[in-house]
Parts: sequence; structure tokens; C-alpha cells
Amino acid sequence: MQQLSGLDAAFLAAEDDHQALHVSQLVVLDRPDPDFEPYTAWRQQLADRLHLLEPLRRRLVEVPLGLDHPYWISDPDFDLDFHVRHSAVPPPGTDEQLDTLVGRLIAGPMDRDHPLWVSHVIEGLAPTEESPHGRFALLTMVHHSAIDGASGAELLTLMLDDSPDAEEPADAGAWRPEDPPSTLDLLGRAAWHGVTRPGRALLLAARAGQHLAAATRQPAVVDLADRARRTLRGPLGDVLNLGRERDPDVDPPRLPTTPAPSTPFNAAISRYRRFTRRSVPLQDVKAAGKALEATVNDVVVAACAGALRTYLLEHGALPDEPLTALIPVSLRTGEEPDMWTNRVSGTVASLPTDLADPRERLAAAHRSLHTAKAVFAATPAALAPDGVELGTPAITALISRTTTRWATNGVLPFNVIVSNVPGPQEPLYMAGARARHYYPVSAVADGQGLNMTVQSYAGSVDVGLVSDAALVPDLPRLADLVVEELETLARAAS
Repeated sequence: MQQLSGLDAAFLAAEDDHQALHVSQLVVLDRPDPDFEPYTAWRQQLADRLHLLEPLRRRLVEVPLGLDHPYWISDPDFDLDFHVRHSAVPPPGTDEQLDTLVGRLIAGPMDRDHPLWVSHVIEGLAPTEESPHGRFALLTMVHHSAIDGASGAELLTLMLDDSPDAEEPADAGAWRPEDPPSTLDLLGRAAWHGVTRPGRALLLAARAGQHLAAATRQPAVVDLADRARRTLRGPLGDVLNLGRERDPDVDPPRLPTTPAPSTPFNAAISRYRRFTRRSVPLQDVKAAGKALEATVNDVVVAACAGALRTYLLEHGALPDEPLTALIPVSLRTGEEPDMWTNRVSGTVASLPTDLADPRERLAAAHRSLHTAKAVFAATPAALAPDGVELGTPAITALISRTTTRWATNGVLPFNVIVSNVPGPQEPLYMAGARARHYYPVSAVADGQGLNMTVQSYAGSVDVGLVSDAALVPDLPRLADLVVEELETLARAAS
């Protein structure tokens, strides 16, 4: 039995009747031959690997009266057939039909009486030149309380094979269920945690102080000084600088506007979702940033900014101020005692949606991300998951609801989530079927009706966009704009 961390529990508390928080993955695979049965093969593959896939075996045990965070136990009533489901798109089996189905499937909540995951085998996809026998897809949804983006990518590599003729894993299907704890046991644990929580809070405060003391540069202060310095340009500056040569003007990195400007997708969400996806070669994305020594992440953020700029201009809704994005930051070191938990924080970066030139946007995105990383490094943001640990479920839920209320009433900490997750660079397989693409399928929440996530896989950059169906009804247009921006940057670099 293992207790959820405070951050894990926060993802449970943030859910309500219209926002579900899954970490989902859509994998599109080739059918290796006409007689291949994807559902049978996938169910058997998971059955053989359950001993390796701990998040798939665990279900929740709630603490009475919400006095403490819930626990995970290996489900004694585990039923694989409940979790592995069979679906299909109708003829002609287009990619657009698949995207529509995915949008419907991700909108529903998880059943908390079972382990918090489901996997849909989706057939009926039309063949392509590279997939002459047809294609199928695997949509696997795991609750964010069980994994984060980085551990979700690791989970997928365990679910799939690294070669088309991989052998069955050792100890296939061998795992041991657990008996649920008693109410008295849960209450006793909650009481002990209530006693020790204040001491842990003091230790965390001390760690935060050490972190701040060790920071050698505070970008927020530097940014404030730069803004003050810029006000001294002009006649007043001429007087104050008599007798000395003035420093040249520079364009310093900008911290994001607070609160973020409003857009049509920053509003309360409904129960309905849209999903769309695109793919571009990874070498093109790398080439796009080469001229400016920009990273793949810089290029992705610049492309998202350019796409958002054009999209909002087309809707007559582009703010004068640049938009802001939450950039998730993985805190994983590889030395965590439990890899199946959330070790993620985030930083807020300015999106150069106010710049018309693509190359200028890329340069600005590079500077903005550099500033965001420096701010993250100079503040105890890495301790945020440990800070959440100190709250009881009732406090966590209250904070979540308050934040949501602020976001839906115009106090926006950021406009959109933009995430770039490195994935496996070698092809993966399922019972001999090759995985061609690996698309991230993220979540949206009140006040944040758009999510733009990118996953690199086997030489491809796979873009997955999720939105509230009412707030961004024409999501495919936005996805096309992301691809156009990437192509424009690649041409400019060459």
C-alpha cells in the first residue's frame, strides 16, 4: 500500500463534472498482415506485462472524511477486460474520423472503483502507402494522479516492444494483489500524519530558504531594473547622463504580463472536447533552429506562438500584449524511490504573439525561455510538489476550486499550456506491428481551454492539440497553422 503524494492527490481534487485529468497517448500502428487481430494482441501484451506496469494494477482507497490523501493498493478485483476496450471508426476510416472519436473518448471521467486507466483499440483506419495492410490505433488514458508526462512516456515503452520479434517478458503476468486496509488503520495513519505535518512544513521552509540563498541572480529583479532604466531614456536620461557615454539600448528578455491577457479560449469549459494532430520530420524542426542556435523547444514554442497569432488575428481577437504559456518542467532525476508519481513543476514564459516576423518570434522565444528557465532556477519552484504534500485533501480541493474561480473570472496566470516531451527515438512495436506515430493527448481545465503538446518519436515531431469543443471549435485550423509556422521557420533557416 502506498499513499498518493500531495501533487498526485491535487489532480484528483481538481476534477469535477466537466473536467477530467487524464495523461493520454494515441499510438498509430501498421497492421503487419491482413489477418492480424489488434485487440487480441494488445490484450495479451498487457496481460504479459502487468507485473511491470504498476500504475495499471493500482486502485484508490479513500481515507474516511477526507482526513488524508488516498492510498494505492494492488487491486484484488482487477479485471483486464474492464480496461481494454474495442472501438472502430466507420468507413472510409480517415484521420479526421479518428480525431473526432478520440475527442469523445477523452471527455469522460474515470471510474474510481477501478484502477484509473483504460486503453481503446481502435480499428477501421484506411491503409496508406507505408501501411498497405491498414492501420489501427491505441488510445491509452491514465489518470494524472498516477503518472505525469515523463513517466507516461516511460510506461508506454514498457507496454510496447523495442523490436518486432521481442520475446515474452520473464515472469509474465506474475503479480500479487493486496487486501484493502481497515478503516481503523487509515484513521491511525491520518492522525500520525496530522502530528508530523507541521514539522515537515518547517523543513520545507528551510529548504526553500537555502534554495533562494544559493541563487546567484534573480531575473525578476533584473527585469524590474531594466524596466526602470528604460523609463530614463529621452530628455530626462540626457540630463542624468551628462558627462558620460550612455550604454546602448538592448531588448532584454521579457517576463510575462501578469495577469495574462484574455483570449476566447480562456473561459469556463464544457464537457466536450476536440482533438487534432499533425506530424513533421524532426530534422526539419532541428534545421529551423540551427541558424539562431535555437533548441527544438525554442522552435516549438515559436511555432505555437505564430500559429496562435494568426489564429487570433483571423478571429479578430489578438491582444496587444503577448500571450503567456505554462511550460511544464520535469523534476525527475532518475533516483526517485517511486517513479510512478508526479514529479513535475512549471514555469511561465512570454509567447511572442505580438511580433509579426517569424525569425523575430523565434529569437524572442529563445530569449523568453532562457528567462523562464532562469526564473525557475532562482526560485524554489522545484519544491512545489513537496509543498502540495503538506495540505490535507480538503485544503487541496479548496485551493483548486479558488484557482479555477479566479481563472474563469479573468485573473489568468497564463493563456495556454505548451509542452514539448522527448520520446523514444527508436521505433516501438506491438506483437510485430510497428508504431508509426506517438501523439500526446493532454487535458484542459476551466480558464485554460487549449493545450498544445508536442512529442518527439522515431525521427518525427508529433503534435497533439486538445481544446474545449465550444471555445476552439475549429481546432484543425490551428493545427495546420502550427505546421505552416514550422515550415516557414525551416525555409527561413535554409
